[in-house]
Amino acid sequence: MFDVPRLVIAIGWGALLSVPLVRRAHRVAVTERLHVRHAHARAAHRSGRSVIDGARRIARRAFDASGPVARVGRSLVARQRDHAANRALEHELPVALDLLGVAVAAGCTPYLAVEVASRWAPPVVGASLDSVLTACSLGAGFDTALDDVAHARPRLEPLRDALLASDRLGAPVGDALARLAAEERAALRRRAEAHARKIPVRLLFPLVFLVLPAFVLLTVVPGLAAGLSRL
Repeated sequence: MFDVPRLVIAIGWGALLSVPLVRRAHRVAVTERLHVRHAHARAAHRSGRSVIDGARRIARRAFDASGPVARVGRSLVARQRDHAANRALEHELPVALDLLGVAVAAGCTPYLAVEVASRWAPPVVGASLDSVLTACSLGAGFDTALDDVAHARPRLEPLRDALLASDRLGAPVGDALARLAAEERAALRRRAEAHARKIPVRLLFPLVFLVLPAFVLLTVVPGLAAGLSRL
């Protein structure tokens, strides 16, 4: 037969002695879980920082002066600048051809005619003609300088051909310059007429999607609302 009081006392002492062990085991488990969570948090933080740093490096490389975005932006700006310069050249070329024709008719050689026209020509054509004089002053030949300018500005190729024919062969260039000026003015007129024909097409979108809806809202809708309110 077991002694019940002693058994109860033994169980009580065993429970009391096991309480610190249980609490310590609980603390160890909690500490381990906290360490695991901190490790996961540090890993996630490091991965997040690595992703952010990688994105920053990619963005820095992309938007750097030598990056792809900067190169594309510079190419677009240069293309837009060249397009604007070519359009200005198309408008100024007939006036420059007239100035060259007047200088040649006054007895100037092609080189002297270019020198005179560079002073009084519009800015874009004047800069091109002035570059011819600058190249010649640095030792380049007149034909080489004209070739370089025509390569940079293809619209000046007919002018180069006419001036070189006169400089090399001594052929009269006045009539050729007058014909080129007339052709350039006719081309400008055709382009202006083509642009004018495109205007109604460009006005179609705002007319259909902006003007007509505004007209309906201001005229038809108030009448319909007044009629419906009387019902």
